Amino acid sequence: MQGKNILIVEDDVQLSHAIAGTIREHGFTAFESSSPMAAMGLLGREHIDMVLSDIQFDHSVSENDAITDGYQLLEAIKHKYLSLPVVLMTAYGTIEKAVSCIKNGACDYLVKPFDVDLLLNIVKNNIQVKFSKKTNNDNYISVDKKSIDTKKIARRVATTSVSVFIRGESGTGKEVLARFIHANSPRSKNPFVAINCAAIPENMLEAVLFGYEKGAYTGAHQAKAGKFEEAQQGTLLLDEISEMDLALQAKLLRVLQEKQVERLGGKKVIDLDVRIIATSNRNLKEEVKKGTFREDLFYRLNVFPITLHPLRDRVGDILPLAYMLLNKHSPNQSLELSEGARECLMKNSWKGNVRELENIIQRSIVLSTGSVIEADILELDEQDTTHDEQIVTNLTTDLKSHEQDLILQALVSEHGNRKVVAEQLGISPRTLRYKIAKMKDQGVPVPSAYRGM
Repeated sequence: MQGKNILIVEDDVQLSHAIAGTIREHGFTAFESSSPMAAMGLLGREHIDMVLSDIQFDHSVSENDAITDGYQLLEAIKHKYLSLPVVLMTAYGTIEKAVSCIKNGACDYLVKPFDVDLLLNIVKNNIQVKFSKKTNNDNYISVDKKSIDTKKIARRVATTSVSVFIRGESGTGKEVLARFIHANSPRSKNPFVAINCAAIPENMLEAVLFGYEKGAYTGAHQAKAGKFEEAQQGTLLLDEISEMDLALQAKLLRVLQEKQVERLGGKKVIDLDVRIIATSNRNLKEEVKKGTFREDLFYRLNVFPITLHPLRDRVGDILPLAYMLLNKHSPNQSLELSEGARECLMKNSWKGNVRELENIIQRSIVLSTGSVIEADILELDEQDTTHDEQIVTNLTTDLKSHEQDLILQALVSEHGNRKVVAEQLGISPRTLRYKIAKMKDQGVPVPSAYRGM
């Protein structure tokens, strides 16, 4: 890690020198620049591995400069040096600013005055990610303090080979965290194999896990390696392990203890080098007490437990996740959330966690007719408001009924020409198709003149 070059962009000379001195004391090479424009020039001359930049520049920016603040510098860097990590600093820390930074490509965010250890951790972590070439594998958003703490723990355990057990509600992102651990481990260049124990029929799970030889059972027409073999020298994720049958739990325990596996119907013993990560949305200690989960297997898996907090308990992550999901599902669109939409997202209780948020974002993209997603487009099932629920329900029903009438009338008058109808209603053809499909699902009669168009 030593010898990497850090560029500090800060017009407070004393602070810049202090940061540079701290960085140099820990083996890094520090370059200093007092303005964004000068920083871009230095980037063209020197090999820089990370940029640490202030956002506000009061003393060193000329009115003729093309780049005058940290946001513009970030944009310029990402345009010219896409993979270069950038961390922004500011004295005014808000969730909105953090969201803006992350949305535009910053890898982290520091609020002044910041702790020296925090600064060093951020520098070391982002340099490590850059040089291990795992930038694209780090999808674990961590703006809320609880998520930052979880990520720090995960990054530490990633460097070991101990078994990890991740507990969390459905939809919290347990597999995302498991992939993050793998991506930051010495096994990162080897396979990451995931299996959902709840999604595979009980009588098939053993064959899927351990593999089988030809003729091992009816339908086994050829030999097939199991998930353990596929994950050799890599990581095997046993998702929702609590759903596994007790008899299979005993066989799994033996494989984990002996670090060997035999395919069904086979006699050859296959040595294993696999790191195990298991997850569950249940309390396994309680499952052990109830007799539905083996205690010895629990202790074998629970070497290093990590609890993922539900989304409602890490509200600082809601908007960064929303923007990440917007970019994921509409990469070719530049969509923004209105202030009202952001407020709605922050107030929602998120019983379905990140999975529910992703569903809402995907639906909003389909329904959106412009570049800004408004609050009414979100159609949240539950919001923590003081409005009378019955009034809201009645109003929503009336609006939908009126909307349906308008769509039906327009389709009739335009003889089912969806393009013309969409233009007439001021919505996109995609949104019109979605609304017609919902109407049909709800049993709204669609005249045969344009059914199926």
